[in-house]
Amino acid sequence: MNPGSAFAVQRWRGKALSPRPQIEHIRKPQILSAAAEVIAERGLASTRIADVAERAGTSAPAVLYWFENKDVLLTEALTSNEDRFDAALGERLATITSPAAKLVALIAACAHDYDWRLWVELWARSLQDAGTARARHALDDRWRGLLADLVRDGQAAGEFGECDPEETALALAALIDGLSLQMTLRDPSVAPARMYETCIATAERLLGARLPGAPSGDGRPERSMPARGGDRG
Repeated sequence: MNPGSAFAVQRWRGKALSPRPQIEHIRKPQILSAAAEVIAERGLASTRIADVAERAGTSAPAVLYWFENKDVLLTEALTSNEDRFDAALGERLATITSPAAKLVALIAACAHDYDWRLWVELWARSLQDAGTARARHALDDRWRGLLADLVRDGQAAGEFGECDPEETALALAALIDGLSLQMTLRDPSVAPARMYETCIATAERLLGARLPGAPSGDGRPERSMPARGGDRG
């Protein structure tokens, strides 16, 4: 091979390898959105990489280029969904000045607007997969931290009574997570309105405060978040 041919091969190889990272902003979010839909519909065990690829309008090798297996796909899909929902919720909470009213809006979003099916899959998979367990721990820390910050803000504003913010956040997070699981499993005793009312009543006891925004007849406050991820099915 002459030097000119070698240079041509080198340029061809560079072109063959370089496009992948450049399409990350197009393909990866598309795949994550498709994975969230398919896993929520079918469950992780019944989801194939080929199913996600078909929903995303791409190929199975393209999915595997970004995600080495279904566990990674699940954790990244849920994290991506959490980021989008947190951003939307953050915009909603930014319009509210009262920490107590922010907590009410947060509980309402969890009961009425949030699709918990990916969380159920993540909780189950965390028992067997260390990487999924680490992702679960990081997401739960973020969730509890948000609640603890709201408690501190409410105390600083004189809206909440004396309590340990971290312990109160842990109790509220555990209650919301537990009721969300029963609601997702379609327990007839845990409809969204029941979950909302129970969480509000418990928060009032823990915080020694009366929370604003009494629920309407269906248990939904006057304003709530637009639903993420469609109906719970």
